[in-house]
Order: sequence, then structure tokens, then C-alpha cells
Amino acid sequence: MSENEDFKVTDRRATGPDADGTGTCREGKGVPPRKDKPCYPPVAFSTFLLSLAASAMVQLGESPEPETGQYTQNLALAKHTIDILAMLQCKTRANATDEEAKLLADLLCQLRLSYVKKTG
Repeated sequence: MSENEDFKVTDRRATGPDADGTGTCREGKGVPPRKDKPCYPPVAFSTFLLSLAASAMVQLGESPEPETGQYTQNLALAKHTIDILAMLQCKTRANATDEEAKLLADLLCQLRLSYVKKTG
């Protein structure tokens, strides 16, 4: 290709800002979901918090691992994930909405209680 030729890059992923201009999945727009590419929820702080909390629940042995379906415990990793959520609570205190702050406080309360039950 010579230096004078123009080329165009088209993003064909099922998600992302270039896929349909919204940054969300193509479902509901007359385009069927693709089986080879997962459809992710919209990027939001609450979704991020819920993802971390779900990981902590798996690490606590409260939820099954998604890949194997087995319950396993890794309490050190669970504590680390809970500490990450606590750090996020401190760092976002002035910027989180009331709903986000309540969600984070509720998640931390639930995870901490579960951790204390596991560790005695």
C-alpha cells in the first residue's frame, strides 16, 4: 500500500462506541445478537460495583464459579476485593450519586458480614 492511499477501519464488534454509536449492544435495533461475541451491559459505576461484589461472593464461596459451577473459597482474595470496594467508597464519596453510595454501602455490609461468618 502506498503512502497516498486512504483506508478505512470499521469496528464490527457487537459492543463499543463504534458498533452502533451508542456504546451498547445491538439487540433491539433489528440486528440479532452474535453468538460468537457476548453482549455486555452498559458501562456504569453501579455495574462495576456489582461485578466486584459478584467476584467477592464467588471468592467467599457464596456463589459458584461461572466456569466450573463449583463452590470454592479464597478468603484472602475475598478480603482484597472487599478492601477494593471500601477504597472506592472513600475515593468516590464526594462524586457518587445517592443511589451509587447506597448500593456500595449495602454491598460492603453484606460482603463484610459474609466474610466475618466465614472467618469466625
